[in-house]
Amino acid sequence: MDFAIDVRNLIKTYPGRPPVEAVRGIDLRVPMGECYGVLGPNGAGKTTTIEILEGLMPATSGEVRLLGLTWKQDAHSIRQKIGVSLQESKQSDKLSVRETVRLFRSFYASGTCVERVIEQVGLMDKAKAWAKNLSGGQRQRLAIACAIIGNPQLLFLDEPTTGLDPTNRRQLWEIIRRFRESGHTILMTTHYMEEAERLCDRVAIIDHGRIIAEGSPRELIASLGADHVIEFQVDDPQMQLNSLEISALPSVQLVESDRTGYRISVGQPHEVLPELMRLVARHQLQLTGLATRNATLEDVFIHLTGRHLNDDIGPNTGPGDGQIRGVDHSETGFAAEPISSAAAPLTSNRSQDVRSTKELKGTQFNDE
Repeated sequence: MDFAIDVRNLIKTYPGRPPVEAVRGIDLRVPMGECYGVLGPNGAGKTTTIEILEGLMPATSGEVRLLGLTWKQDAHSIRQKIGVSLQESKQSDKLSVRETVRLFRSFYASGTCVERVIEQVGLMDKAKAWAKNLSGGQRQRLAIACAIIGNPQLLFLDEPTTGLDPTNRRQLWEIIRRFRESGHTILMTTHYMEEAERLCDRVAIIDHGRIIAEGSPRELIASLGADHVIEFQVDDPQMQLNSLEISALPSVQLVESDRTGYRISVGQPHEVLPELMRLVARHQLQLTGLATRNATLEDVFIHLTGRHLNDDIGPNTGPGDGQIRGVDHSETGFAAEPISSAAAPLTSNRSQDVRSTKELKGTQFNDE
Protein backbone atom coordinates (compact mmCIF):
# COMPACT_ATOMS: atom_id res chain seq x y z
CA MET A 1 0.00 0.00 0.00
CA ASP A 2 1.24 3.50 -0.86
CA PHE A 3 1.20 5.91 2.07
CA ALA A 4 0.81 9.65 1.68
CA ILE A 5 2.08 10.08 5.25
CA ASP A 6 4.42 7.67 7.02
CA VAL A 7 5.59 8.75 10.48
CA ARG A 8 7.71 6.61 12.79
CA ASN A 9 8.39 7.35 16.47
CA LEU A 10 8.00 11.13 16.14
CA ILE A 11 9.30 13.03 19.19
CA LYS A 12 9.41 16.76 19.88
CA THR A 13 11.06 17.94 23.10
CA TYR A 14 11.45 21.58 24.08
CA PRO A 15 14.41 22.67 26.20
CA GLY A 16 13.66 23.66 29.74
CA ARG A 17 14.16 22.70 33.34
CA PRO A 18 12.88 20.04 33.08
CA PRO A 19 12.54 19.52 29.29
CA VAL A 20 8.97 19.30 27.99
CA GLU A 21 7.86 16.51 25.67
CA ALA A 22 5.16 17.93 23.39
CA VAL A 23 5.10 14.86 21.10
CA ARG A 24 5.99 11.51 22.59
CA GLY A 25 6.65 8.83 20.00
CA ILE A 26 3.82 9.13 17.47
CA ASP A 27 3.48 6.52 14.72
CA LEU A 28 1.15 7.47 11.88
CA ARG A 29 0.34 6.02 8.47
CA VAL A 30 -2.17 7.60 6.11
CA PRO A 31 -2.91 5.81 2.81
CA MET A 32 -3.26 7.75 -0.41
CA GLY A 33 -6.75 9.18 -0.95
CA GLU A 34 -7.80 9.11 2.71
CA CYS A 35 -9.14 11.92 4.87
CA TYR A 36 -7.46 11.44 8.24
CA GLY A 37 -8.43 13.41 11.32
CA VAL A 38 -6.31 14.21 14.36
CA LEU A 39 -8.40 14.96 17.44
CA GLY A 40 -7.38 16.24 20.84
CA PRO A 41 -7.71 19.14 23.28
CA ASN A 42 -5.65 22.30 23.03
CA GLY A 43 -2.16 21.52 24.28
CA ALA A 44 -2.28 17.83 23.34
CA GLY A 45 0.35 18.15 20.59
CA LYS A 46 -1.86 18.28 17.46
CA THR A 47 -0.47 21.47 15.99
CA THR A 48 3.11 20.60 16.95
CA THR A 49 2.72 17.31 15.08
CA ILE A 50 1.16 18.81 11.97
CA GLU A 51 3.72 21.64 11.77
CA ILE A 52 6.52 19.07 11.85
CA LEU A 53 4.84 17.23 9.00
CA GLU A 54 4.43 20.51 7.09
CA GLY A 55 8.15 21.22 7.40
CA LEU A 56 7.64 24.31 9.56
CA MET A 57 9.32 22.83 12.62
CA PRO A 58 12.11 20.28 13.10
CA ALA A 59 11.45 17.12 15.06
CA THR A 60 13.72 16.17 17.93
CA SER A 61 13.82 12.63 16.56
CA GLY A 62 11.84 10.24 14.43
CA GLU A 63 11.18 9.72 10.73
CA VAL A 64 8.69 11.59 8.53
CA ARG A 65 7.95 10.67 4.93
CA LEU A 66 5.42 12.52 2.80
CA LEU A 67 4.50 10.94 -0.53
CA GLY A 68 7.64 8.82 -0.15
CA LEU A 69 9.86 11.91 0.29
CA THR A 70 11.73 13.42 3.24
CA TRP A 71 12.14 17.08 4.16
CA LYS A 72 15.88 16.67 4.53
CA GLN A 73 16.46 15.44 0.98
CA ASP A 74 13.37 16.50 -1.01
CA ALA A 75 12.09 19.77 0.48
CA HIS A 76 11.40 21.52 -2.82
CA SER A 77 9.60 18.50 -4.30
CA ILE A 78 7.42 18.18 -1.18
CA ARG A 79 6.44 21.87 -1.33
CA GLN A 80 5.25 21.37 -4.89
CA LYS A 81 3.04 18.46 -3.84
CA ILE A 82 1.37 19.70 -0.65
CA GLY A 83 -1.03 22.45 0.36
CA VAL A 84 -1.25 23.97 3.83
CA SER A 85 -3.91 25.92 5.69
CA LEU A 86 -2.74 26.83 9.18
CA GLN A 87 -4.79 27.55 12.30
CA GLU A 88 -5.06 31.27 11.57
CA SER A 89 -4.45 32.76 8.15
CA LYS A 90 -3.21 36.29 7.58
CA GLN A 91 -3.35 37.53 4.01
CA SER A 92 -2.16 40.92 2.84
CA ASP A 93 -4.98 43.35 3.67
CA LYS A 94 -4.71 45.31 0.44
CA LEU A 95 -4.57 42.43 -2.00
CA SER A 96 -7.85 41.35 -3.53
CA VAL A 97 -9.09 37.78 -3.38
CA ARG A 98 -8.05 37.23 -6.99
CA GLU A 99 -4.60 38.76 -6.44
CA THR A 100 -4.04 36.67 -3.32
CA VAL A 101 -4.94 33.39 -5.02
CA ARG A 102 -2.85 34.37 -8.05
CA LEU A 103 0.12 35.03 -5.77
CA PHE A 104 -0.15 31.59 -4.21
CA ARG A 105 -0.59 30.03 -7.65
CA SER A 106 2.79 31.46 -8.59
CA PHE A 107 4.46 29.33 -5.92
CA TYR A 108 3.75 26.15 -7.89
CA ALA A 109 5.14 24.91 -11.19
CA SER A 110 1.67 23.61 -12.07
CA GLY A 111 -1.74 23.84 -10.54
CA THR A 112 -5.35 24.84 -11.00
CA CYS A 113 -6.87 27.83 -12.76
CA VAL A 114 -7.23 30.79 -10.41
CA GLU A 115 -10.78 31.57 -11.47
CA ARG A 116 -11.83 27.96 -11.08
CA VAL A 117 -10.54 27.75 -7.51
CA ILE A 118 -12.18 31.05 -6.55
CA GLU A 119 -15.44 29.65 -7.88
CA GLN A 120 -14.94 26.35 -6.03
CA VAL A 121 -14.69 28.11 -2.66
CA GLY A 122 -17.66 30.37 -3.41
CA LEU A 123 -15.80 33.70 -3.55
CA MET A 124 -16.41 34.72 -7.15
CA ASP A 125 -18.61 37.63 -6.06
CA LYS A 126 -15.75 38.78 -3.78
CA ALA A 127 -12.94 38.29 -6.30
CA LYS A 128 -12.16 42.03 -6.41
CA ALA A 129 -12.62 42.65 -2.68
CA TRP A 130 -9.64 43.35 -0.44
CA ALA A 131 -8.85 40.61 2.03
CA LYS A 132 -9.32 42.97 4.97
CA ASN A 133 -12.97 43.49 3.95
CA LEU A 134 -13.88 39.79 4.05
CA SER A 135 -15.88 38.19 6.83
CA GLY A 136 -14.34 35.49 9.01
CA GLY A 137 -15.93 32.71 6.99
CA GLN A 138 -14.82 34.27 3.71
CA ARG A 139 -11.26 34.58 5.02
CA GLN A 140 -11.25 30.89 5.86
CA ARG A 141 -12.49 30.04 2.38
CA LEU A 142 -9.74 32.21 0.93
CA ALA A 143 -7.20 30.31 3.03
CA ILE A 144 -8.52 27.02 1.65
CA ALA A 145 -8.30 28.43 -1.88
CA CYS A 146 -4.64 29.33 -1.31
CA ALA A 147 -4.00 25.82 0.02
CA ILE A 148 -5.56 23.96 -2.94
CA ILE A 149 -4.50 26.26 -5.82
CA GLY A 150 -1.46 24.07 -6.54
CA ASN A 151 -3.72 21.00 -6.87
CA PRO A 152 -1.77 19.30 -4.05
CA GLN A 153 -1.64 15.55 -3.66
CA LEU A 154 -1.64 16.06 0.11
CA LEU A 155 -3.57 18.80 1.93
CA PHE A 156 -2.97 19.82 5.56
CA LEU A 157 -5.81 21.59 7.38
CA ASP A 158 -5.14 22.73 10.95
CA GLU A 159 -8.42 23.50 12.74
CA PRO A 160 -9.99 24.75 9.47
CA THR A 161 -13.35 25.79 10.96
CA THR A 162 -12.40 27.08 14.39
CA GLY A 163 -14.34 30.22 15.30
CA LEU A 164 -16.83 29.93 12.45
CA ASP A 165 -20.59 29.94 12.86
CA PRO A 166 -22.48 26.74 11.91
CA THR A 167 -23.41 28.00 8.43
CA ASN A 168 -19.85 28.91 7.43
CA ARG A 169 -18.57 25.71 9.02
CA ARG A 170 -20.83 23.58 6.85
CA GLN A 171 -19.88 25.52 3.74
CA LEU A 172 -16.23 24.69 4.41
CA TRP A 173 -17.14 21.06 5.04
CA GLU A 174 -18.62 20.87 1.56
CA ILE A 175 -15.46 22.37 0.01
CA ILE A 176 -13.29 19.86 1.90
CA ARG A 177 -15.58 16.97 0.98
CA ARG A 178 -15.45 17.81 -2.73
CA PHE A 179 -11.65 18.02 -2.62
CA ARG A 180 -11.49 14.64 -0.88
CA GLU A 181 -13.86 13.06 -3.41
CA SER A 182 -11.57 14.17 -6.25
CA GLY A 183 -8.97 11.67 -4.99
CA HIS A 184 -6.73 13.85 -2.83
CA THR A 185 -5.34 12.98 0.60
CA ILE A 186 -6.21 15.20 3.57
CA LEU A 187 -4.84 15.38 7.08
CA MET A 188 -6.84 17.67 9.32
CA THR A 189 -6.84 18.55 13.00
CA THR A 190 -10.08 19.44 14.72
CA HIS A 191 -11.82 19.43 18.06
CA TYR A 192 -15.30 19.36 16.52
CA MET A 193 -16.64 15.82 16.82
CA GLU A 194 -19.33 16.24 14.18
CA GLU A 195 -16.69 17.54 11.77
CA ALA A 196 -14.50 14.48 12.24
CA GLU A 197 -17.42 12.06 11.99
CA ARG A 198 -18.69 13.64 8.76
CA LEU A 199 -15.41 14.18 6.92
CA CYS A 200 -12.82 11.66 8.10
CA ASP A 201 -12.28 8.07 6.98
CA ARG A 202 -10.15 7.46 10.06
CA VAL A 203 -9.20 9.49 13.12
CA ALA A 204 -6.46 9.42 15.73
CA ILE A 205 -7.12 10.74 19.22
CA ILE A 206 -4.06 12.48 20.69
CA ASP A 207 -3.65 13.21 24.37
CA HIS A 208 -0.47 14.39 26.11
CA GLY A 209 1.55 13.94 22.94
CA ARG A 210 0.56 10.33 22.27
CA ILE A 211 -2.00 8.60 20.07
CA ILE A 212 -4.34 6.85 22.49
CA ALA A 213 -6.87 5.52 19.95
CA GLU A 214 -7.11 5.18 16.17
CA GLY A 215 -9.73 3.89 13.77
CA SER A 216 -12.77 4.92 11.78
CA PRO A 217 -15.29 7.06 13.68
CA ARG A 218 -17.74 4.16 13.64
CA GLU A 219 -15.14 1.72 15.00
CA LEU A 220 -14.14 4.04 17.83
CA ILE A 221 -17.75 4.72 18.81
CA ALA A 222 -18.49 0.99 18.66
CA SER A 223 -15.63 0.39 21.12
CA LEU A 224 -17.86 1.88 23.80
CA GLY A 225 -20.09 -1.18 23.44
CA ALA A 226 -23.30 0.85 23.05
CA ASP A 227 -24.88 3.16 20.50
CA HIS A 228 -26.66 5.53 22.88
CA VAL A 229 -25.82 7.74 25.84
CA ILE A 230 -28.07 8.83 28.69
CA GLU A 231 -26.92 11.85 30.69
CA PHE A 232 -28.66 12.85 33.91
CA GLN A 233 -28.25 14.94 37.06
CA VAL A 234 -29.90 14.67 40.47
CA ASP A 235 -31.01 17.37 42.91
CA ASP A 236 -28.42 16.45 45.58
CA PRO A 237 -24.94 16.23 44.01
CA GLN A 238 -23.50 15.18 47.37
CA MET A 239 -25.65 12.06 47.33
CA GLN A 240 -23.83 9.69 44.99
CA LEU A 241 -25.69 6.91 43.25
CA ASN A 242 -23.88 3.60 43.37
CA SER A 243 -22.28 2.92 39.98
CA LEU A 244 -22.76 -0.81 40.54
CA GLU A 245 -26.50 -0.27 40.88
CA ILE A 246 -26.58 1.76 37.68
CA SER A 247 -24.48 -0.77 35.77
CA ALA A 248 -26.91 -3.51 36.84
CA LEU A 249 -29.75 -1.80 34.96
CA PRO A 250 -30.77 -3.51 31.71
CA SER A 251 -28.75 -2.71 28.57
CA VAL A 252 -26.17 -0.57 30.44
CA GLN A 253 -22.62 -1.04 29.12
CA LEU A 254 -20.66 1.75 30.77
CA VAL A 255 -21.16 4.11 33.71
CA GLU A 256 -19.22 7.35 34.20
CA SER A 257 -19.71 10.34 36.46
CA ASP A 258 -18.09 13.72 36.98
CA ARG A 259 -18.91 17.10 38.47
CA THR A 260 -21.62 17.64 35.83
CA GLY A 261 -23.55 14.45 36.57
CA TYR A 262 -23.83 10.89 35.29
CA ARG A 263 -23.27 9.50 31.81
CA ILE A 264 -24.21 5.94 30.92
CA SER A 265 -23.70 4.14 27.62
CA VAL A 266 -26.64 1.91 26.76
CA GLY A 267 -27.87 -0.31 23.97
CA GLN A 268 -31.61 0.27 24.37
CA PRO A 269 -32.61 3.55 26.10
CA HIS A 270 -36.28 2.54 26.39
CA GLU A 271 -35.27 -0.42 28.55
CA VAL A 272 -33.06 1.64 30.86
CA LEU A 273 -35.11 4.77 31.49
CA PRO A 274 -37.98 3.27 33.53
CA GLU A 275 -35.54 1.38 35.75
CA LEU A 276 -33.37 4.46 36.15
CA MET A 277 -36.35 6.48 37.34
CA ARG A 278 -37.14 3.79 39.94
CA LEU A 279 -33.54 3.73 41.12
CA VAL A 280 -33.48 7.50 41.60
CA ALA A 281 -36.78 7.38 43.48
CA ARG A 282 -35.52 4.62 45.81
CA HIS A 283 -32.71 6.92 46.88
CA GLN A 284 -35.25 9.71 47.50
CA LEU A 285 -33.69 11.89 44.82
CA GLN A 286 -35.16 13.80 41.91
CA LEU A 287 -33.82 14.21 38.40
CA THR A 288 -32.85 17.79 37.56
CA GLY A 289 -31.70 16.96 34.06
CA LEU A 290 -32.11 14.08 31.63
CA ALA A 291 -31.04 13.72 28.00
CA THR A 292 -30.59 10.85 25.55
CA ARG A 293 -28.49 10.99 22.39
CA ASN A 294 -26.41 8.90 20.04
CA ALA A 295 -22.86 8.11 21.15
CA THR A 296 -20.14 10.29 19.58
CA LEU A 297 -16.37 10.56 19.43
CA GLU A 298 -16.62 12.94 22.37
CA ASP A 299 -17.84 10.00 24.47
CA VAL A 300 -14.86 7.95 23.29
CA PHE A 301 -12.49 10.71 24.36
CA ILE A 302 -14.16 11.09 27.76
CA HIS A 303 -14.01 7.33 28.28
CA LEU A 304 -10.30 7.22 27.43
CA THR A 305 -9.13 10.33 29.29
CA GLY A 306 -11.80 11.34 31.80
CA ARG A 307 -11.92 14.82 30.25
CA HIS A 308 -13.99 16.60 27.62
CA LEU A 309 -12.32 17.30 24.30
CA ASN A 310 -12.75 21.06 24.68
CA ASP A 311 -10.94 21.04 28.03
CA ASP A 312 -7.52 22.63 27.57
CA ILE A 313 -4.49 20.92 29.05
CA GLY A 314 -4.07 23.70 31.57
CA PRO A 315 -1.27 25.19 33.61
CA ASN A 316 -1.82 22.76 36.48
CA THR A 317 -0.84 19.76 34.44
CA GLY A 318 2.76 18.92 35.19
CA PRO A 319 5.84 19.04 33.00
CA GLY A 320 5.98 16.58 30.17
CA ASP A 321 2.23 16.49 29.59
CA GLY A 322 2.13 18.46 26.36
CA GLN A 323 1.70 21.88 28.00
CA ILE A 324 4.68 24.22 28.07
CA ARG A 325 4.99 26.25 31.26
CA GLY A 326 7.71 28.76 31.98
CA VAL A 327 9.94 27.59 29.13
CA ASP A 328 12.16 30.01 27.25
CA HIS A 329 11.58 29.49 23.51
CA SER A 330 13.91 32.23 22.35
CA GLU A 331 16.21 29.64 20.82
CA THR A 332 13.53 27.64 19.03
CA GLY A 333 10.90 30.26 18.27
CA PHE A 334 8.14 27.71 18.71
CA ALA A 335 5.57 26.68 21.31
CA ALA A 336 3.84 23.34 21.80
CA GLU A 337 0.58 24.59 20.32
CA PRO A 338 1.53 27.68 18.29
CA ILE A 339 -1.17 29.64 16.51
CA SER A 340 0.15 30.28 13.04
CA SER A 341 -0.80 33.35 11.08
CA ALA A 342 0.03 32.39 7.53
CA ALA A 343 -1.38 29.84 5.13
CA ALA A 344 1.52 29.42 2.73
CA PRO A 345 2.81 26.29 1.03
CA LEU A 346 6.42 27.45 1.25
CA THR A 347 6.89 28.94 4.65
CA SER A 348 5.48 29.70 8.07
CA ASN A 349 4.51 33.17 9.23
CA ARG A 350 7.75 33.38 11.20
CA SER A 351 9.88 33.60 8.08
CA GLN A 352 7.59 34.56 5.23
CA ASP A 353 9.18 37.95 4.59
CA VAL A 354 12.74 36.60 4.76
CA ARG A 355 12.15 33.71 2.41
CA SER A 356 9.63 35.09 -0.04
CA THR A 357 12.18 36.82 -2.29
CA LYS A 358 14.45 33.79 -2.43
CA GLU A 359 11.64 31.29 -3.05
CA LEU A 360 9.80 33.37 -5.63
CA LYS A 361 12.80 34.55 -7.61
CA GLY A 362 12.22 33.84 -11.26
CA THR A 363 8.63 32.64 -10.86
CA GLN A 364 5.81 33.72 -13.13
CA PHE A 365 2.24 34.62 -12.33
CA ASN A 366 0.15 32.02 -14.12
CA ASP A 367 -3.51 31.21 -14.09
CA GLU A 368 -2.95 27.81 -15.69
